[in-house]
Amino acid sequence: MLKKLLVAGIAALLLGACDSPPPQAAPPPPPPPPPTSFMVFFDWDRSNLSAQAVSTIQQAAQAYKTRGSARVTATGHTDTSGPEAYNMALSLRRANTVKDALVQNGVPAQSISVIGRGEASPLVATGDGVREPQNRRVEIVMDGQVAVPAIFRDPAAYCKALSDKWRQFRTARTDTPEAAAIAQCESGRYAEGIETLEKAHIDNKLPLPAPGYRWPGQPYTAPY
Repeated sequence: MLKKLLVAGIAALLLGACDSPPPQAAPPPPPPPPPTSFMVFFDWDRSNLSAQAVSTIQQAAQAYKTRGSARVTATGHTDTSGPEAYNMALSLRRANTVKDALVQNGVPAQSISVIGRGEASPLVATGDGVREPQNRRVEIVMDGQVAVPAIFRDPAAYCKALSDKWRQFRTARTDTPEAAAIAQCESGRYAEGIETLEKAHIDNKLPLPAPGYRWPGQPYTAPY
């Protein structure tokens, strides 16, 4: 009798397992934001920025910070006046001017690619030798995400990297906020230790463990 009850119980469990719904798969990650673009225009045969261009670049830099990170491409263009070789060089000067301004506004230099197209891709189709203002431009496009260095996945590893670099820089002094921060890292209080040690690195112009990034993986341009 007991054996029959055991067999019946096992059968019921098996039937219940068959009836239970399969585990749901984890939802896919959200898609990356769509590309964002800005247009910076230039005077004829010039690569310096107008007040309007500066304002546009500031908007682009703010959009980059809002996204968190992105691949940025600055593509320079010219109109069809002037020789092709000269226009190619001028388009690169314009693109590099925009890149420099983006960096000054907080976009990491390593996130920006510069391309010169010369007169090859006009916004407004014209004949040769035409001074078309719409074609004298740099297009700023932000697309995708920049891969964050793996060290930011582990606060203990990042804290240790900061501590090791600081020990190389200050070997003799022990009664400092940085020494206390190292002790915080070693005791597992990573947030407090990282904040103090990152500031010490920046103030003393020491390279961070992942150049161009600060904890917890935010793009950062050093002020030097």
